[in-house]
Amino acid sequence: MPMPVTPFRSRTARLDTCNDQVVGAILSGWRYDISGISPELRGDYEGHLRTCSHCRRRQRIHRTVDVLLLAATTLSFAAFLLAALVMHRLEAITHISNSQVVHLHGEGLAARIPSSITISLEAVAFVGVFISMVLWVLVAVATPIPAMVQAVFRSRRSTDLHKQAA
Repeated sequence: MPMPVTPFRSRTARLDTCNDQVVGAILSGWRYDISGISPELRGDYEGHLRTCSHCRRRQRIHRTVDVLLLAATTLSFAAFLLAALVMHRLEAITHISNSQVVHLHGEGLAARIPSSITISLEAVAFVGVFISMVLWVLVAVATPIPAMVQAVFRSRRSTDLHKQAA
């Protein structure tokens, strides 16, 4: 009797499918974030993430994107803050040189930029700082990063309490 022919599935094809479509669909709807779920309800989802490499990989991708978004908004905030400080300092140098109190040696960059342009660039930089700060808060609220940080602190605190008790 001939053996039934089963279609050959490569290793990558097996990894690209979820082993429980219902739980996988629920997890993907939450962007694979189970940090806000009560511990009683979390058991099935944690078990699924332990056994399903597809969902575990997708969760890792989502957490990487979250961290990269937070890093990008942090770098944007730092860059705009640095630009605002440089423009403020540059405005102070041009103001001093224009008032003839201190003479700059040679014609540098500060001597060629009018103070009105410096002040407007400083204003643009401060607007960039504000927008970057708002985006940072939105990214932090929209992603499960705060819950992940709380979980890390809780686990460290519990291990510290266990060490002190021993």
